Amino acid sequence: MRVRTGLALALLLAASSALARPQPQPAPQSAPQAQPTAAFTFEEVMIPMRDGARLQTVIMRPVGKSGPLPILLQRTPYGVPDAPPPQTPRTMQFMAEDGYILVFQNMRGRFKSDGKFTMSMELAPAGSKAVDEATDAYDTIDWLVKRVPANNGRVGMWGVSYPGYAAAIALTRPHPALKAVSPQAAWNDWWLNDDLHRYGAMRLTYATDWLYSLQHNKENAEFPYGSGFVDSYDFFLKLGPVSNLDSRYMRGTVPMLTAMIAHPDYDDHWRRQHWTDRLGRTTVPTLHVAGFWDQEDPSGSWKIYEQMEQDDPDGLNLMVAGPWNHGSWRSPGDRLGNIPMGVESGTEFRRDVEAPFFRYWLHGKGAQPRFEAKMFQSGSWQWRDYAQWPPKPREMRNLYLHTDGSLSFTAPADTACRDYVSDPASPVPFRARPISRTYPSPEWQWWEAADQRFVDGRPDVLTYVSAPLESDLTVTGAIAARLMAATSGTDADMVVKLIDVFPDDYEPVPADYLKTLNGYQLPVAMEVRRGRWLDGNAVAKPLVADQVRAWDVPLRDHDHVFRRGHRLMVQVQSTWFPVIDRNPQTFVPNIYTAKASDFRKATHRVCGGSYVALPVM
Repeated sequence: MRVRTGLALALLLAASSALARPQPQPAPQSAPQAQPTAAFTFEEVMIPMRDGARLQTVIMRPVGKSGPLPILLQRTPYGVPDAPPPQTPRTMQFMAEDGYILVFQNMRGRFKSDGKFTMSMELAPAGSKAVDEATDAYDTIDWLVKRVPANNGRVGMWGVSYPGYAAAIALTRPHPALKAVSPQAAWNDWWLNDDLHRYGAMRLTYATDWLYSLQHNKENAEFPYGSGFVDSYDFFLKLGPVSNLDSRYMRGTVPMLTAMIAHPDYDDHWRRQHWTDRLGRTTVPTLHVAGFWDQEDPSGSWKIYEQMEQDDPDGLNLMVAGPWNHGSWRSPGDRLGNIPMGVESGTEFRRDVEAPFFRYWLHGKGAQPRFEAKMFQSGSWQWRDYAQWPPKPREMRNLYLHTDGSLSFTAPADTACRDYVSDPASPVPFRARPISRTYPSPEWQWWEAADQRFVDGRPDVLTYVSAPLESDLTVTGAIAARLMAATSGTDADMVVKLIDVFPDDYEPVPADYLKTLNGYQLPVAMEVRRGRWLDGNAVAKPLVADQVRAWDVPLRDHDHVFRRGHRLMVQVQSTWFPVIDRNPQTFVPNIYTAKASDFRKATHRVCGGSYVALPVM
């Protein structure tokens, strides 16, 4: 089984289960059998849903744990275990001490599960007999609590990435036995952010590899790049318009990619899948987990938390985040890419936060978690508790971009501009070349924390740098950029990066000069905003050539300390390839079907009054 984040056995605890309405059900297909060297008994069943579809489900009970135990359920499209592990996976070691019946289920249309895997997040109307991911979760829990021997009637759901989303959406129709949920790196809107888009701009490489693996067949297919090493920068540049992906390679076998091409704007197709609008009062204790450097799903868990926070009278809605990539809190979590933290933040999260959360709500032991938001703060490398998220900053400070390439908290006296030429035929790479394919590339896992010096000297990247800080600068909350910008074309992208520049003498004697942190340019926040949607996401509009206008670029939530002696840097560019598809810079109704002749050079200007707004504590 290949898991897209490489967490393998950690995400083995990702399975789907669906429960049927109260009615006679067939007996399990195989009886539980303890294996001498296994830490769990193992049985595989096909659980029927309300519409008759049956979902492949694995049930594992810990050997040596007596008495009624709670159930921990994961639903996944990535495959379920085919045998019990010989020992408890390290990622589960702290929860395993309390004892849980582990259940993993393949979602509809994956592996042995019946049905079609649509990837739709749309929920059926209230009162409808139609099925969706929330009804499948409900039906699964119902079947489990009635038919799994010696369970205590309490069920928890959790998971990272797709299993995290599958856990979260169960909260829209929670079964009475669902007593605790932990959506980790979940998502709620595929057009605005996370796996498939960033504010409408397609995440080209990731959509290609991930969607093909999930929808081309039922068992994790690999996109046919060809044999040997492929520089994906070259591959996608030669591909031309995105529509060629479907016509040449996927040929209609990947419905989600076909839908993305057919629905470039934020229309009803995408709005119907914005499922968090269906969340009501928070009644199920929920532990949200996010990584500030998540290269796949950095936004969804925050948005789900925000929605649930609107009606949480009993304080059941909790948020945890740290300097983690996609799921790295399930590892020791002792490094931010190349940067050592000096502490195992992932181990501490699983031991001191996650295990006590499920212990209290599913076993009834220990103290109820009472924090609101808990962050492992980068830069200080310490845990911080906040009474609310985001916390109220001491002040909002605007970090201004000056035409001489400097950064300061003093506004410029004029509106002069800097310009650069952006050429779609020579886009700025999103990481150092050659760029390997997404899986199983180790470079992919930490590219959002990679040293940005690889773009030094490019004329199509504007760089602004501050003087060394005289004291620590703590930034906690939502960061946002506002560019006063113009283009000679009729469409454009603006990519903004906020970077922490380490001192040149950070390591007096580097252990490895090829990996030294001296002068390291650590990206803290990066995002893209496509010009055609500056006036609204529902309908794309051409830009007025050479007209300076405000260009707002959200940079997400963070909790970071820029240390004394470090410098702040902002980079602005208009291509980020091939993680983001190329903008032709000539307005066309649908970028994905643009002709080769539509891709043209354009001159972009960034003018006085541009800034990055920082919530300073």
